[in-house]
Amino acid sequence: MKNQFTLGINKPCSEDFNQFTPTNSGGFCGSCEKNVIDFTKMNSKEIISYFKNNDSKKTCGRFKKHQLKTYSETTYLHKKQSLIGELALTIISLFIPNTANAQKCKQPTEIVIQKNKKLKLKSHNKEVTIKGFVKDESGPLPGVSVLLKGTTIGTETDFDGNFEFPKQLKKGDILIFSFVGMKTEEVIITDKNFTSKKKIDVTIKSEACILMGEVAIKKTYSSKRK
Repeated sequence: MKNQFTLGINKPCSEDFNQFTPTNSGGFCGSCEKNVIDFTKMNSKEIISYFKNNDSKKTCGRFKKHQLKTYSETTYLHKKQSLIGELALTIISLFIPNTANAQKCKQPTEIVIQKNKKLKLKSHNKEVTIKGFVKDESGPLPGVSVLLKGTTIGTETDFDGNFEFPKQLKKGDILIFSFVGMKTEEVIITDKNFTSKKKIDVTIKSEACILMGEVAIKKTYSSKRK
């Protein structure tokens, strides 16, 4: 069963997309007489759906540079299954006796991030665990590098754009968010401008690098079950 596919453009086209005849899905190129699909306004889920439903035909497309990457066809299914599992556990927990006097585990402090905004740390905490969510104009952005400035310590966002930094951070630390084809962003850890535990998005803007041409698709298959 297919697990992943990687999109690329081996020979970028030099035609002007703005001169194409508009269509419902993009524009019609008079030179090669093909409809060019405009993927620049699609999110990851929509791109996966398109290529899953158009698996057998060649596609000419227009992409932002960071959209030419590896996609997983099973991620959203797993996400739904996870939600169902969480719901089942919640229902089961209603029938379990209250154990308020049981041993309690100390939960890490959660801090969320917003572009160009600083984070507030509770005064009694010297170090905290940082979690967050990163997106671009089209939706969640997987594979974003999250690095502690001045070190080699870091992590990456998962397929849904979420991350948890592997090291607890303190006031004054700086996180650097970077991704190929996107502008690098920095967030300073401070004790100001944070009033809620509600998650706030980090939005990374594209450097407006657009590629167009025939789409090359490389598929990856899972090994057969024993």
